[in-house]
Amino acid sequence: MKSFKITTLLIAAVMFAVPSVAAPPPMELPQVGGIPTLAPLLERVTPAVVNIAVKSRAPERENPLLNDPFFRFFFDGSEQSRPQPQISAGSGVIVDAGKGYVLTNHHVIANAEEILVTLKDRRSFLAKLIGSDQGTDIALLQIKADRLTAVPIGDSDKLKVGDFVVAVGNPFGLGQTVTSGIVSALGRSGLNIEGYEDFIQTDASINPGNSGGALIDLRGQLIGINTAIIGPAGGNVGIGFAVPSQMAQAVMGQLLRYGEVRRGRLGISVQDVTPRIAEALSLADSRGAIVSRVEPGSAAAAAGLKAGDVIVALNGRALRSSTDFRNRIGLTPVGQEVALSIVRDGDQMTVRVKLQSETKARAGAGSSKLNGAVFENLGRDHPYFGQVKGVVVAGLEPGSTAWRSGLRKGDVIVAVNRREVHNTEEFRAALKGGGDVLALNVLRGGMGLFIVIQ
Repeated sequence: MKSFKITTLLIAAVMFAVPSVAAPPPMELPQVGGIPTLAPLLERVTPAVVNIAVKSRAPERENPLLNDPFFRFFFDGSEQSRPQPQISAGSGVIVDAGKGYVLTNHHVIANAEEILVTLKDRRSFLAKLIGSDQGTDIALLQIKADRLTAVPIGDSDKLKVGDFVVAVGNPFGLGQTVTSGIVSALGRSGLNIEGYEDFIQTDASINPGNSGGALIDLRGQLIGINTAIIGPAGGNVGIGFAVPSQMAQAVMGQLLRYGEVRRGRLGISVQDVTPRIAEALSLADSRGAIVSRVEPGSAAAAAGLKAGDVIVALNGRALRSSTDFRNRIGLTPVGQEVALSIVRDGDQMTVRVKLQSETKARAGAGSSKLNGAVFENLGRDHPYFGQVKGVVVAGLEPGSTAWRSGLRKGDVIVAVNRREVHNTEEFRAALKGGGDVLALNVLRGGMGLFIVIQ
């Protein structure tokens, strides 16, 4: 049996892409000699799809001795421990011609030192990274250029299975390529590609290098950002995925405002409503999300939510599943109030909850020795949750100060200078009082490490 894998669409080669004009309003698909054609539509939208070439640094395969501070002394400065440059490329789509905003995938520009955007007319511009969100695999760039074309953003919530779509990108370094197909499925999740999954599935051919490219409807509107494929050896087999435009637009709004996505949280755990649960609770169907746990002291607890409540709608819009609920909460800004329609003991009611912030400490808040890292409280989905208390290295820039100090993404720090830290607030305080030397007690892969940073 052949093995299949899900692949994000990044190809290691420098490509060139697309021309520039001003996009007219969407129109119906025209006909030539009584035969429908996509040509006029593509003349409008293809100038907005660009090539993105990225120069980044990725570390060589790590020598295990580098994890030991004693041996690392002898390796520091060697070629073996120094990140090496690499060039990779993907696609992007201009969504604001006046301001030069370009949407693409997070994985296309991750760890980028330099980002070059090339238009269809072969003009090239260095891009500024406005912000990026790994959870949704969306990033926002800006270029300073005139005579740009933008694709209007459509409403992906109005898509139906069977709608015709067109994918535009730069696969395999060939240059701009257009493929067509239909919407094969909606709301795809559980692919373990990113943290928030609500993918549009399409059979329009998508291949490596299409990452960040445009999925367009027949009105010429952007309804998705191509992000992944499933197939043998990463090749196209008619199953591709795109981030819906509604999700991309919500992320873009926060990236423009904050430079990052500041997610709110309710403080509850949810799961799908199975047919058996629906029958036991006398529910009309098995859609929605059932609350399995409410965290004490959380926003949900203060609002009166209880375990066993079934959330059937958020802000008046029906929920399909627990994944749908998590996606929509994950895109709701901190401090915003949401209206939850719940069913409790057969009665339907509305509960209003104001979302709290996800506690997060950024590197450098307490010590410059840890620049390049992002620390978070242990989440419920972490293997150590409930077993130990500490903070997790949620993000780490290769080659950064924190990386050279020996920290790795996923490490759990339980003590600083023998002082236990239970959360990010205690961690920040410990760093501020740590002096010239930091001694970190770290859990990694089930083993304890002692990392000394001077």
